[in-house]
Amino acid sequence: MVLTPRRSRCSLCLVTHVLLPVVALLRRVDLAEVIGAAVAAKARGLGARTVAVLLGRSVDTVRGWLRRFGSRAETVRQFFTGLLVDVAPDPVVPTAMRTVFADAVAAVVGATVAVLARWPRLGELPVWQAAAAATNGRLLSPSWP
Repeated sequence: MVLTPRRSRCSLCLVTHVLLPVVALLRRVDLAEVIGAAVAAKARGLGARTVAVLLGRSVDTVRGWLRRFGSRAETVRQFFTGLLVDVAPDPVVPTAMRTVFADAVAAVVGATVAVLARWPRLGELPVWQAAAAATNGRLLSPSWP
């Protein structure tokens, strides 16, 4: 899939901005679903080499995704747990997993389930696209949240 992001000029600040669809993350070549699959596999206990082979990506690329997510795992967990609690009428916070990394992935999944339950008209929205949308494409960005 080749993605050519659109540009738009803001009428307030007159600066040109790149408009990313929810399938993409800021400054990443691969789709949010591919990166999310790598993150979820790591949360299940797989290593970067195994994940790279499964996804057909270079080990260095996958290792970079996993390191960035791992360095931000607590922030991701807090953000998505807060989103889950804010959105769900009767929130069920995910139970603690064996690592903060896995806790963060569980929080992303839980928040996505809560959003889709609250607004069923969204239809089927993949978990990592929802995460990209909730973070404005900045899930792995140092400037987020």
